[in-house]
Amino acid sequence: MKTWLKWLLVGAASVAFGILALSNTVLASVSVTILTAILLVVAGVFQIIAGFTDQGIGNKVWNVLLGLLMLVLGISFWTNPLEGAVSLALLVTILIAAGGILRMVLAWQMRQTRYFWAMLVSGAVSILLAALIFADFQTLSVQILGIFLGIELCFNGFSLIVLAFFLRRHPEFLDRLKRR
Repeated sequence: MKTWLKWLLVGAASVAFGILALSNTVLASVSVTILTAILLVVAGVFQIIAGFTDQGIGNKVWNVLLGLLMLVLGISFWTNPLEGAVSLALLVTILIAAGGILRMVLAWQMRQTRYFWAMLVSGAVSILLAALIFADFQTLSVQILGIFLGIELCFNGFSLIVLAFFLRRHPEFLDRLKRR
C-alpha cells in the first residue's frame, strides 16, 4: 500500500472517530476518564516500585507518596468515572484559562512587535473559552472532554488527509526527510 494512502485512511478513521465522539460526548468523556484512570494506576504502580528501589530515604518516601497519590486517583477515576470526568474537566478548564492569561502577559511584553495582536487575541480567546465553560459548568462538565476529544480527532484527521494528498503529489518529500 502506498504511503499517501495509509495516511489518507488514518486521517479518515480519525475524522470518523471524531464524529463518533461528538455524537456522544458524555460517553467519550467517560472513556477519556477511564483511560486516564488506567494510565494513572499503571504510572502509580511503577512510581511505587521505583520508590522502593531508589537510594536515600527522602527519594523513597517522595516517590512512594507520589505513586500512592496516582494510584488512589486512578482507582477513584475508575470507580467514579462521571465524577472523574468532572474533575478532569475542571482541571482542563483551569489550564485553558491559565494558558490564556500567560499568553496575554506575553502579549503585553511583545506590545512593540507585530506579534502583539496575534498573541493577545490567542490569550483572550482561551480566557473566553474558559469563561464560557465555567458559566455552564454544571451542564458542560461531563461533556467537555468528549467535545475536545471529538474536535481534536476531526482536526487531526483533516490534517492527515491534507498530508496524504500532499504526499501523493510530492512523494519526494519523504525521501528528503529520510536523508536528514
